[in-house]
Amino acid sequence: MQLDAHDLHTEFPEFGDRIHAMKLSNNHFSRLFDEYHVVNRHVQRIELQAEVATDSALEELKKDRLRLKDALYSMLQAAQPA
Repeated sequence: MQLDAHDLHTEFPEFGDRIHAMKLSNNHFSRLFDEYHVVNRHVQRIELQAEVATDSALEELKKDRLRLKDALYSMLQAAQPA
C-alpha cells in the first residue's frame, strides 16, 4: 500500500529552512512539531495495518494531525519576514 507523505517538510516544502530554524529556536513550535510527528506516525501505522484501531479512533487521530498541522502552519506564516 502506497501512503501519501504527511511529514511537515513534504507538506510545506517552501518552509523547509524555517521549520528547521523554528525547531531550534521556538520551544512551543518544537513541541507541536514533535507531537505532530508522533500522531502522523501513529496514523501511518494504522493505515499500513501495523496497528489496529477503530475507524472512529483513526478519524480522531487524523483530526488531531490536521489541528496540529494548522497550528504549525500558522506559526510558520507568522514568522515570515516582512
